[in-house]
Amino acid sequence: MTDRPALARRLGLRDAVAIGLASMIGAGVFAVWIPAAQAAGAWLLGGLAIAAFVAYANASSTGQLAARYPESGGAYRYGRERLGEWPGFLAGWGFVVGKTASCAAMALTAADYLVPGPWEKPVAVLAVLVLAGVNLLGITRTARAATVIVTVVLAVLALVVVAGAGHLFEVGLPPSAEVEPPSLGWFGLLQSAGLLFFAFAGYARIATLGEEVRDPARTIPRAIATSLGIALALFATIAVVLLLVLGPATLAAADDAPLADLVSASGWDWMVPVVRVAAALAACGALLALIAGIGRTALAMARDRELPAPLAAVHPSAQVPYVAEIVVAAIVVALVLVVDLRGAIGFSSFGVLVYYLVANAAALTQPASERRVPRWLSAAGAVGCLVLVVTLPIEAVLGGLVVFAVGVGARIVRTSVARRRPPTDPRGRGGSGGSDS
Repeated sequence: MTDRPALARRLGLRDAVAIGLASMIGAGVFAVWIPAAQAAGAWLLGGLAIAAFVAYANASSTGQLAARYPESGGAYRYGRERLGEWPGFLAGWGFVVGKTASCAAMALTAADYLVPGPWEKPVAVLAVLVLAGVNLLGITRTARAATVIVTVVLAVLALVVVAGAGHLFEVGLPPSAEVEPPSLGWFGLLQSAGLLFFAFAGYARIATLGEEVRDPARTIPRAIATSLGIALALFATIAVVLLLVLGPATLAAADDAPLADLVSASGWDWMVPVVRVAAALAACGALLALIAGIGRTALAMARDRELPAPLAAVHPSAQVPYVAEIVVAAIVVALVLVVDLRGAIGFSSFGVLVYYLVANAAALTQPASERRVPRWLSAAGAVGCLVLVVTLPIEAVLGGLVVFAVGVGARIVRTSVARRRPPTDPRGRGGSGGSDS
């Protein structure tokens, strides 16, 4: 489709980094520690290290591919171009469905931090509508909002670390004790890594926006590396402080706000409401970037008729896939009203790990002239995705398999119907006089 409407290249390095950080900080730093500690216990840092390595390998492959294919869609586009239609479809389907569930989870998480139970769903719906509206104004508005959110949240997280460090300086480090392995052993460690990987997956949003980044061959790899490096340093620092101040057992038994528990245990009770507001703001930042990323992936899939063609419409002035983003927002609102997806971390991790498995496999096929990282790193990323996906909680794996089965079945039916349609002439009319649908 050479005449398809294109998106405008308006994002610079700082904008792309802000969107990537908004995705990672909101999706992970306030939400993932409790289930990860329940799986790994005192070995939480080991799980974080494994997740970080797999994320680094995936980011390296994604940056290399984005430099070659600076279009909307991320791993959907890379898989389709280098591996074929089916791998591309699986990557795109996993991303769109898994991250749509994540949108509902982020909206409900933000509302949970801000208002009492009866008000959570109305506030979550309002958050979806407002942030979708920001995205519809144009990608530069999305980047500006992400920058503001990231700046505020990073300032609060710095205070959280200061509070924990001050407490440790005052009372001293806890007495060293024998580190007990997770109850599930290595499996628990790998399950923790699979859950923690959810926190790093936000740099995918940079790749899905590839068609809107200036000088993409240079900017996208730098933005991915920069945002991932900042997120890793932040997550590692917070993990260490959480383990030293709360301890692995207390962290695993926390209710829903471990960073609020951290500042309270450090004697900074006045910071508890500040942390809760920052958590809500971070969740909104992730939601903002998620809606943008899903919209661009849906746009790319609709261009190839993998999703309904109207989703490929681009607004003439705002230069955004406005139909796709409106549809995404409507589905997320429906999910918020009908189901509670705050426990969707494992399910989303399943979809994202499949997404990056395709990206790594695509990177392995690139010739030496296009390679920026050693081939073994892409292979390690692919193996890491496979290992982590099979160690996720069983309900997450089963839910992911069902979603992919639905997508595969729908695509088989659609392609079968398309093959039975009469051919069209250049003017778009059916060869036998029928209409072209």
